[in-house]
Amino acid sequence: MSQVLFVYVTASDLEEAERIGEAVVDARLAACANVLDGMRSIFRWQGSVQKGREAILILKTREDLFDDLKQRIVELHSYELPCVVAMPIAAGHEPFLDWVASESGPSELV
Repeated sequence: MSQVLFVYVTASDLEEAERIGEAVVDARLAACANVLDGMRSIFRWQGSVQKGREAILILKTREDLFDDLKQRIVELHSYELPCVVAMPIAAGHEPFLDWVASESGPSELV
């Protein structure tokens, strides 16, 4: 079975995070999307410190789907430079990890 990943994405607002989440789950690029609204961000952009509100999108997927998932997120995203980073899941509840693997990507890849 391919490694299961958490993919962390920041979005401009709740609506964008939900739109991206729905699109990638529908395309089977991720098994599930969690959306957390109301994050406060402080970041350096184009030479100055910026502050803003964002939403967080956490996706669960397989490592072999990450490149396609990342590409689709970038296509759908409003940011010039969206945050799309993946973290391997080192351990977890095996039935859940099996579910992520089976619900991500075409079933013949599982």
